[in-house]
Amino acid sequence: MVTLLSSSRIQPAAFVLSSSIKQLGINSYPRSNFLVSPHHSSLCLRRSGARRTLSVSMSATPLETCVKASITVPNRLGDCPFCQRVLLTLEEKHLPYDLKLVDLANKPEWFLKINSEGKVPVIKFDEQWVADSDVITQTLEEKYPNPPLATPPDKSSVGSKIFSTFIAFVKSKDPNDGTEQALLSELSSFNDYIKENGPFINGKEISAADLSLGPKLYHLEIALGHYKNWSVPDSLPYVKSYMKSIFSRESFAKTRALPEDVIAGWRPKVLG
Repeated sequence: MVTLLSSSRIQPAAFVLSSSIKQLGINSYPRSNFLVSPHHSSLCLRRSGARRTLSVSMSATPLETCVKASITVPNRLGDCPFCQRVLLTLEEKHLPYDLKLVDLANKPEWFLKINSEGKVPVIKFDEQWVADSDVITQTLEEKYPNPPLATPPDKSSVGSKIFSTFIAFVKSKDPNDGTEQALLSELSSFNDYIKENGPFINGKEISAADLSLGPKLYHLEIALGHYKNWSVPDSLPYVKSYMKSIFSRESFAKTRALPEDVIAGWRPKVLG
């Protein structure tokens, strides 16, 4: 099943404006609060006497983006952390996008034509489909540098081993094989790093490294809680506060998978 969340009947300019407003998280305000100049690419918001100017690209074309569909609820995002990473980047950069939900258990022909490997995420840049979340997010940073999300090279690998140690632990059937301790070791190192350098990996501002790690920590929390009755210990308060900060962002709330999808997605890996 493929679901297009945009409508081709809407005039392009109106669609871009509507999408931009939606991506900026202000679509719930009354229309009378928005002032759009036909000659300027800005949007003014008046609320409680205050006036804010938000940048809206009037010429930007929504980026066609293919991601995994939910396997538990129709017309919802699936549980792929790499897809969420891409969507988080789009949201944090306030870029309009045309979302296509792909049923990976029954991949449609049109999707296999644009990506013969049948993997998600895939995004369209300048009439060319590009796969791999690393490549996609790097391209987004190059094409749309503001707001900047690039992580300095010396910080880009912080927390990068957490996901692999989580996978080993969640799949483990031997409580004495050292996989839990390996995960705790990585989380402890991350806890110490955030304590000294946080609240985010690159300091005060969120960056690409956080948008990559956040979805993986979300999977860790749900899958380990369900399959191992395990949670991040209270002895790692900076990890817990980091997770809370990431998960509470509007961009994360809009792009996260349902917990039941995360549980279902890990079931074959855990139970075999």
